Amino acid sequence: MSLRVTQNMLNSGLMRNLTSNMRRMDNLQGQLSSGRRINKPSDDPVGLSYALRYRSEYGANEQYLDNLNTAKSWMEYTDSTLDKAGQVLQRVRELTVTAANGTNSQESLDSISSEVSQLYNEMVSIGNSEFNGKFIFNGQKTDTQPYSDPNTAATTTVDTAQIQFEIGVGVRLPLNVTGDQAFGSSTDSDNIFAITKQLVTDLKNNNQTGINSALSSLDSRMTKFLSVRADVGAKMNRIEFADNRTQDTGVNLQALISKVEDADIAGTITNLKTAENVYQASLSVGAQLIRPSLVDFLK
Repeated sequence: MSLRVTQNMLNSGLMRNLTSNMRRMDNLQGQLSSGRRINKPSDDPVGLSYALRYRSEYGANEQYLDNLNTAKSWMEYTDSTLDKAGQVLQRVRELTVTAANGTNSQESLDSISSEVSQLYNEMVSIGNSEFNGKFIFNGQKTDTQPYSDPNTAATTTVDTAQIQFEIGVGVRLPLNVTGDQAFGSSTDSDNIFAITKQLVTDLKNNNQTGINSALSSLDSRMTKFLSVRADVGAKMNRIEFADNRTQDTGVNLQALISKVEDADIAGTITNLKTAENVYQASLSVGAQLIRPSLVDFLK
């Protein structure tokens, strides 16, 4: 039995097809105006899930970049501060070598003692260095001045806890240098504050034995100090490598997000023009379809 097609069925089919064509054009125009292929979840549910995951990874990657920038600034300041401390330490050693030759007058020794005393105070100031309001040589107690009393710096106990910087997924790097590492602990025989303070007294008293002992202790501290600086340099290199890698990861994630979300402008324009032509053709066919009227049948 044949199916009878009525004028109402033809009209309904025409309207359904016209609505479908208009919806397609609206979707393509939305892509062109936003520049995005996915403007709502229904556009591509699978693609949206990928986009959300990529965006989450990109956000985490940006946070690691911020951490790396902070770590880099911290380490650069620490290295600069240690460089100043190294210059002071080297100057103290030079003066000690001069005083240890045994040919200096007491007046000369007093003059050297005065300079060593000033260098002691400078070293204490370096030990209290701050970066962005945080004391860099007091472990995790960055809000507390490590050597608050210059007269007791040699016997001061500083915090030795490490500050961990998270520079990648599951990667934490201790970056701070403690006062004990740089200047020696209160129990170390080569504590720079203890050496320098005692040296001031030995110079005033022309104690050659004490001056020679200070020279030996200074050499010991110098060796440890250079080791600390080498470790800082190695960590700075690692941070630089991690920063470059993290930046590359960010670029790759951006490319993935763009691939999933961004519209192909050239392709979208072509599809829109095609949809517009189809729509115009549908209107033309529809005009022919609904033209007959009762008058036409009576002719």
